[in-house]
Amino acid sequence: MNTQDAIRATMNTSSLVLSRYLEDLSDADLMSRPGPGCNHIAWQLGHLISSENQLLESVAPGSSIELPAGFAEKHNKETTGDDNPANFCTKQEYLDLFEKVHAATNQVIGKLSDADLDQPAPEHFRTMFPTAGHVIILIATHGLMHAGQIVPVRRKLGKPIVI
Repeated sequence: MNTQDAIRATMNTSSLVLSRYLEDLSDADLMSRPGPGCNHIAWQLGHLISSENQLLESVAPGSSIELPAGFAEKHNKETTGDDNPANFCTKQEYLDLFEKVHAATNQVIGKLSDADLDQPAPEHFRTMFPTAGHVIILIATHGLMHAGQIVPVRRKLGKPIVI
């Protein structure tokens, strides 16, 4: 396994876990919050998609996908308290966008050499993620960071343990 394969395997594992947690949730379930002060699942999914797109663009300009108009703005820090389902997407819309942005990310991963991965990250990321490779690994693991917030929602909704 080479570096690119390892990063892809990591991203695929994150995606698998996240998709398993989402597969039996309804659109209405996506508006559930794991606890007070936490973001609902719909916002988290939009955040994951927008973030991946922005992070990908930061290390490989011109490689991100075009998100629907206003999508990133509907999933930013200012909208974390919004509980109006009309302002968010359906589960299928989120899944479709995930598929598109992941395809773009996978395409970029396949083109990056080890030397490319060692290049400095954009300046504003460098304190936590010093290289392009660190940013790509952040993309690959970001879904797992949020998956833990979905489990309490699943428990609250009486959903079965899937992993």
